[in-house]
Amino acid sequence: MNSLVNLAIRRPRLVTGVSALLTLSMLLLATLPSVFPERFPALHGVQVDTDPENMLSHDNPARVLHREEKAEFELYEQIVLGVVNDENPQGVFNAQTLDNVYRLTEFAKTLDGVVAPEIIAPSTVDNIEQAGLGAVSFSWLMPKPPETDAEALAVRDAMLRLPMMRGAIVDDAGKSLMLFIPITSKDQSYRISRALMDEIETFERSGGEKYHITGLPVANDTFGVQMFLQMAISAPIAMGLIFLLMLYFFKRLTLIVSPMLVALMSVVITMGALIATGNTVHIMSSMIPIFIMPIAVLDAVHILSEFYDRYPKLQDKRATIRAVMSELWWPMFFTTVTTVAGFASLMMTPIPPVRVFGGFIALGVMVAWVLTVTFVPAYLTFLPEKSLQNFGHRHEGDDDEATGVLRLIASLAGHRPRAILVCSLVLLGVAGYGISRIQINDNPVKWFEPSHRIRVADAVLNERFSGTYPAYLLLDAGQENAFKDPALLEALNGLQAHLEQNANVGKTTSITGVVQTVYREMMEGDEAYFRIPGSSRAVAQTLLTYESSHRPGDLFHFVTPTYDKAVVWLQLNSGDNREMSSVVAAANAYLQAHPLPGQVQHDWFGLTYINVIWQEKMVAGMLGSLLSSFAVVLVLMMVLFRSPLWGLLAMVPLTLTIALIYGVIGLVGKDYDMPVAVLSSLSLGLAVDYAIHFLARSRELQRQRGSWAATLPAMFTEPGRAIARNIIVIGIGFTPLILAPLVPYQTVGVLISAILLVAGLVTLLILPSILTLFEKRFFPENRA
Repeated sequence: MNSLVNLAIRRPRLVTGVSALLTLSMLLLATLPSVFPERFPALHGVQVDTDPENMLSHDNPARVLHREEKAEFELYEQIVLGVVNDENPQGVFNAQTLDNVYRLTEFAKTLDGVVAPEIIAPSTVDNIEQAGLGAVSFSWLMPKPPETDAEALAVRDAMLRLPMMRGAIVDDAGKSLMLFIPITSKDQSYRISRALMDEIETFERSGGEKYHITGLPVANDTFGVQMFLQMAISAPIAMGLIFLLMLYFFKRLTLIVSPMLVALMSVVITMGALIATGNTVHIMSSMIPIFIMPIAVLDAVHILSEFYDRYPKLQDKRATIRAVMSELWWPMFFTTVTTVAGFASLMMTPIPPVRVFGGFIALGVMVAWVLTVTFVPAYLTFLPEKSLQNFGHRHEGDDDEATGVLRLIASLAGHRPRAILVCSLVLLGVAGYGISRIQINDNPVKWFEPSHRIRVADAVLNERFSGTYPAYLLLDAGQENAFKDPALLEALNGLQAHLEQNANVGKTTSITGVVQTVYREMMEGDEAYFRIPGSSRAVAQTLLTYESSHRPGDLFHFVTPTYDKAVVWLQLNSGDNREMSSVVAAANAYLQAHPLPGQVQHDWFGLTYINVIWQEKMVAGMLGSLLSSFAVVLVLMMVLFRSPLWGLLAMVPLTLTIALIYGVIGLVGKDYDMPVAVLSSLSLGLAVDYAIHFLARSRELQRQRGSWAATLPAMFTEPGRAIARNIIVIGIGFTPLILAPLVPYQTVGVLISAILLVAGLVTLLILPSILTLFEKRFFPENRA
C-alpha cells in the first residue's frame, strides 16, 4: 500500500501522465480502425453483434442443427411487413392500397440483402384453381395491380380460399395483408426495414392503409443501432447527475473531478481493450460502461468522504491522504477482489457474450481500483492548500439532514435490534415467496417500450394474423419417400391440429397443406376432397402437379427432395420464451402419446427456439456462477476478518439484498431476463462493499473505545456518512436510465438504484442490530 500511495504523492505527474497515456492509447486502438478501417487493416474496429445465435457457442448442438436445417430446407430469416386498413370497408383490398402493395413488393426485390425469389406477397405467389377433373391451374395471384375495387376483392377471395394463405398472409376477416421478406443476413434487417419505410412514405395513401414492420431480425438489429445511441446518451447523463450530487456533498468542483476521471478512464480502457482484442459489442458488452461507472466511483467517493471529514482536523492534504488511504486500503482492496470474483465467475457460464461481459467487467474493476489508489491521491496532491480553506465536515457535532437520519438509524439499531431482526426475517420470508414466483422469460421485441413502432407492429399483426414468430418442427423418418405415405401424412395432420389448439400457435403449415389443397383442386374444387388421398400414388400425383407451379421450389421448404425429412412451420403469436417452451412441451407430450408411424424422430430449430435454448443455459450458468462467487466471497471475508463468524456476518447484506431484490421481481411479475440475471453479480460487489467498510471500521473503533455501546454512535459519523453518500450519489445518479427508450437499460437503472438502497439500508440497520444483540459473541474481549 505504502509504495503505491507514496508513489502517487511523490510523483503525481508521472502517475497522471501514465494514466492519461494508457487511456489515450486504448482510445486510439479502438477508434482508429473503426473510423479508418482501410488504413489500419491489422487492427480490430468496433463490431456490433445482435445475432441471438451468438448467445450459443458455434458448436452448440441446437445451433448446429438450426444452421444445417435452414440450409437443407432453404429457409431464410424474414422481415414481417403488415398492411392494415380500418377505414375502408374493404380493408386493404381496394385498388389504391393493392397498387401500393404491388409497388412495395417490386421495390423490395431491388434491395441488396433481400432474397427476391422467396418474397411472399400477393404478386409473388400462385393462385391454385381447378381446371377440370384431374387438372389444376396455377396462375399468379396478382400479376398486376387491380384497376378496380371489384378486382381487388377477387384477389381477396382467392387468397381466403387457399388454406396456406388464410391467417398467414391474409387475415381471416379479409381486411389486412402480411408480407414476408426473406433476407440473406440478419444484420441487414435494420437497413432494409428503413429503406422500406422510406419508400412507403412516398405512397399516396388515399386508401387509408397503415404499414407495420416487425420480426425478430428487425428487433435484434434495431436494438443494436439504438444501443449505441444509449451508450452515447444515457451513460453521460447518469455521470452528469452523479457529478452534481458529489458537488452538493463535497462543495469543491476541483475535488470531484477525480472520481469522474477515474470512471471515464476505466470505461475507455476497458472498452478499448474489448474492441482491440476483436470482441464484438453485444447487448451484454454494451452495458459494460454502465456497470463499471458505479463501481469505479464507489471507492473514490469513500476516499473523498474520508478526506472531507478528516482534512479539517489535520489541515495538511498529504497527511490527510496518507491517513485516508491507510484507513481504506484493505477494505477497498477486498471489495475490489470480491467484485472481481463476482463478475469473473460469469466466465464459467456457457453463454459466450456473458463470458466476455464478465471477464471485461472484472478487468474494468481492477483498472478502476488501480486508478483509484494512484490517480485520485496524485490528483489531490495537485490541489493548492488555499483551495481547501473552509473545506470539509468541521466538527462531529455539525448537524445536517443526513446526520440526523443516521443518528435515528443508530438509535434504532441500538434500542430496537430484536424488532429490526424480526422484521428482516419476515421480509426474507416474503422475498422467498416472491422468488418462488419468478418467471424465466425473454423476448427481444420486448426490449423496446410498448409505444415503439416495433412493439406496436408486433401487437397489431399478432392480433390480426396467425403470428409473426416462426418456429420449425423437424421430422426425420430415416427412409426415402416416407412423407408420401398417407398414414404418416394423416398422423401429421393430427399433430398439427393438436398444436393449433395451443393458444400460442396461430397456424401450422406443412406438406399436408400442399397435398390437400392440390387434391381438392384436382377433384374440381370439391371441399369434400380437401384431405389426404388414400394412396401413396395419389399423394405423389399431387406433389408432381404442384411442381408445375410458378414456385415449385416452395415444396422443398416443407420436405426434402427424397421425402425422408419434413418440416412443420409454426406461426406463434408471441415471441416469449416461455410460450415457445409450452409449445415444445405440448408437441413432445403429444408425440409421446401418439408416435408418428415409422419411428419418426423430431427436433426443433428457428430463432424463437434458439432464444429458449440460450436462456435455459443462461439461467443454469448464472445460478452456478452466483453460487461459486458467493462461496469465494465468503472465504475472502473470513480471510479479511480472520474469523468465520465475522465472515458470515459480512455476507448478511449480500444475502438479504439479493433475496429482497429478486423477491420483489417475482412479486411484481417482472420477467427474469438477461439484464436481471447479470445484476446478481453487481449485487454481490455493491452489497459486500458496504459490509466490508462498515465492519472493518466497527472493529477498529471498538478496539479504540472499548465497548460497542460507545462504538455505535461513532459508526454513524464518518463511516456512516461515507456509506450514505455512496447510496445517494450512485443510487440517484443512475435513475436517468429509467428514462431510456430501451427496456434493458431501464431495468439496469431501476435495479442498480434498488441494489444501492437495499444494500445500504441492510448494512446500516441490520449489521449494527446483530452486533448489538450478539455483542459478546462478536466482541468476546468485552465480557471482562
